[in-house]
Amino acid sequence: MMYLNHFGLKELPFSITPDTSFYFASRSYQEGLNTLLFAILSGEGFIKITGEVGTGKTLLCRKLMSSLDSSFRVAYVPNPYLEPQSLLMVLAQELSIALPTEVTQHVLLNALTHGLLDFARNGIKVVVCLDEVQAMPIETLEALRLLSNLETEKCKLLQVVIFGQPELEDKLNHPSIRQLKQRITFEYQLGRLTRDEMQYYLNHRLVIAGYQGSRMFSNVALYLMYSKSKGVPRLVNILAHKALLAVYGKGKHQVGLREILAAVSDTKSIESIWKKMHLHSLSLTVFISVLGSALLVYPH
Repeated sequence: MMYLNHFGLKELPFSITPDTSFYFASRSYQEGLNTLLFAILSGEGFIKITGEVGTGKTLLCRKLMSSLDSSFRVAYVPNPYLEPQSLLMVLAQELSIALPTEVTQHVLLNALTHGLLDFARNGIKVVVCLDEVQAMPIETLEALRLLSNLETEKCKLLQVVIFGQPELEDKLNHPSIRQLKQRITFEYQLGRLTRDEMQYYLNHRLVIAGYQGSRMFSNVALYLMYSKSKGVPRLVNILAHKALLAVYGKGKHQVGLREILAAVSDTKSIESIWKKMHLHSLSLTVFISVLGSALLVYPH
């Protein structure tokens, strides 16, 4: 398939689908995961994780879910466009809580309350993970806050982890849900990969995918990839995938400057390298000489 046989790969190394088998413990990722695990094990009610588009919030969410043992029951809600009653129904389905044929919001709340109490009696902690919460309606967030009021004398009946883009903060500042914001006891903002981390990240994904060959990306390729992706994992994956396709098409085995330039020009989310750096009239040789000193950050 594609370039798999050419490079000796078992699977595509740079898919943008969140796959925990490719999880790379960068400083930011590991700090975020540690924050989540500590907060959940401490029994905190609300936890917030924010990050720019493409920084790996969904992957972190899935890594968290796979890290929790059988004493936890997790409800994952990836779709934020839900009305309050729809959210309650999704939570009931995720937690396998039986519902009558005809339901109202009051009936849903009662069913969820009894279901959560049953989990608590059996020593099972319930964690709700909500993705892309910056797009969730205000009234749905308020319904979630009311549901989080449920507790026994010793613990909350459920804990809520919300993942969203930085604009989630604006939504949480809305006067009608200020009580929800006050309940967020732990929060963390995911950062981008550093230059060094990006190189390790690329190698890590290649090895997981089965690569056993020599160095895949040249110094100049690494420099330009970081310059254009700014260390955002999703953009790194997109550029690396397209660059490998270009290399495969040429029958080569190492990604160089030309392949990264081709990947950049084919990616609408990244401005053309020539336009941004005002190098339209420069030849490839001149461009390489301009970058030469910067390549010291990636020694052989």
